[in-house]
Amino acid sequence: MSSLANKHILLGVTGGIAAYKSADLVRRLQDAGAKVRVVMTAAAQEFITPLTLQALSGNPVHTTLLDPAAEAGMGHIELARWADLVLIAPASANFIARLVQGQGDDLLTTLCLATPAPIALAPAMNQGMWRNMSTQANMAVLIERNIYVFGPDEGSQACGDVGPGRMLESQALIDAAAGLFKTGSLTGTKVVITAGPTREAIDPVRYISNHSSGKMGYALAQAAVEAGAQTILISGPSQLVPPERVACVAVTSAEEMLAASLEHAADCTIFIAAAAVADYRPLQIAAQKMKKTTADSVTLELVKTPDIVATIASLPNKPFTVGFAAESENLVDYAQQKRERKNLDLIIANDISAQGIGFNSDDNAVIVIDKNHQQTISQRSKQQLARELIALIADKIHGQP
Repeated sequence: MSSLANKHILLGVTGGIAAYKSADLVRRLQDAGAKVRVVMTAAAQEFITPLTLQALSGNPVHTTLLDPAAEAGMGHIELARWADLVLIAPASANFIARLVQGQGDDLLTTLCLATPAPIALAPAMNQGMWRNMSTQANMAVLIERNIYVFGPDEGSQACGDVGPGRMLESQALIDAAAGLFKTGSLTGTKVVITAGPTREAIDPVRYISNHSSGKMGYALAQAAVEAGAQTILISGPSQLVPPERVACVAVTSAEEMLAASLEHAADCTIFIAAAAVADYRPLQIAAQKMKKTTADSVTLELVKTPDIVATIASLPNKPFTVGFAAESENLVDYAQQKRERKNLDLIIANDISAQGIGFNSDDNAVIVIDKNHQQTISQRSKQQLARELIALIADKIHGQP
């Protein structure tokens, strides 16, 4: 499986003859499994039309910072959050200089300022411009700011010169982008992740459940695989397709999820309880469908379901155990109390009352809390958040604060 499968790649196209290569790059990114959106500068549109890249990507091409239509759907902040990677190919000398200055006077520079995603540049320019001291100084600044640089290549150029400055070919750019998602930080470890809701049966057709989609847990499983871990995903009912190279164990109830968790957590390094487990289940499950009666109400006697994450955290040789706290008030206090009460190494708290994040959303924002520290991670896609959480957990198990 490509490391770009299901990744959100925001392709920035700046002005230069190499912009014609961006059409091939869009198609090849999609062939690698990525979802692609394109942002073009005004200069880029002099070399290739937005319509070409729209037809290839299957998405509207964004060109204007103050576009009312774009703002109504996916404005610059939404695009910045959507991206797993901002890849600027070609990146002209002018754009590189503006990026160094922190300018935000068009859509693409504004996105680069706003995005939490990594940024990668594929420089493309005349060999003299590339060798110029100003360009080299600018590149040094960007590299120091942790911006990735892919290339440039050497060879004959459109102007007739020969030397460095050619944009890398599409496959080389794809390989370089894919490499950013392969960290190896969890190589040799086994990670068990629970995801989705549980369903607690009332009768053969009715159940108690919640609105969890499983998106956060599935994104964590993808990120764990990318980090090199043997990954087990224990999933309640979900419409999502499990990531490749993830062993998925399908369960329905909290009791089934507990049994699977105990089986697979016995020899795991990390256990992440991302599932939204129903807190209660009916004491009695009707063998047949309950018939509607003339009564205005019905009473169900409920009992607690097992506390899966606390059970795993109480094992004699417990794994590094991570829980989630979905709260609507007193977020940090309640999460810290839950971490202590359940003997968790780490807890990830999110505010379910906030709009646009949490259950059924593609985005989330969390506070990560351990015994000594707390760290806020602002709103971003669950895929991007998952990679940051896995990196943070990897640091913790490797002894970094």
